[in-house]
Amino acid sequence: MENKNHLLKLIKSRRSIMPNQYNDLNVSDEEINLILEAANWAPTHKKTEPWRFKVLKNKTKNDLGKFLAEKYKEGNANFSKFKYNNLIEKSKNSSKIILICMQRDPNESIPEWEEIASVSMSVQNMWLMATSLNIGSYWSSPKIISSINEFTPLIKGEKCLGIFYMGKYDGKTISRNPGPIEKKVSWLN
Repeated sequence: MENKNHLLKLIKSRRSIMPNQYNDLNVSDEEINLILEAANWAPTHKKTEPWRFKVLKNKTKNDLGKFLAEKYKEGNANFSKFKYNNLIEKSKNSSKIILICMQRDPNESIPEWEEIASVSMSVQNMWLMATSLNIGSYWSSPKIISSINEFTPLIKGEKCLGIFYMGKYDGKTISRNPGPIEKKVSWLN
């Protein structure tokens, strides 16, 4: 029973920790590898394992922030200097960034939503492992994500679904109290 309680406690403590909450401590490559190993154990229909990840660090992660800011600037009639700077700062404040991608086999009969669900489950595994390592993380999917192939090449059938910002952080997280599960479940006999 202790292991079950530990797992539930970990699940309940998972939060989006924003890049402005990260400190200057480095997320090591070893920690990234543990997080990615957890991702690789997500369920997948017909064993397609559609998740693909691109790890950005150092100059490349900062370049991503500049790229996203410029894409936002060129495609937005309601330009906000605050939002522009925020895109740059998110990358600067992160220790590592992982681009969350999905590789589809066009010959597969699996619906796209099932592949997206598999990738999402792999990200939940990443998030839980990051939480267990006291690493803050945040999944962002800005509209400009569709332009990511201009930043880094994607192979045929690959699509970027989001940006996973990561960093060490100090302090407590905001508590969360979801509504009762009983209001979200129907028992059919």
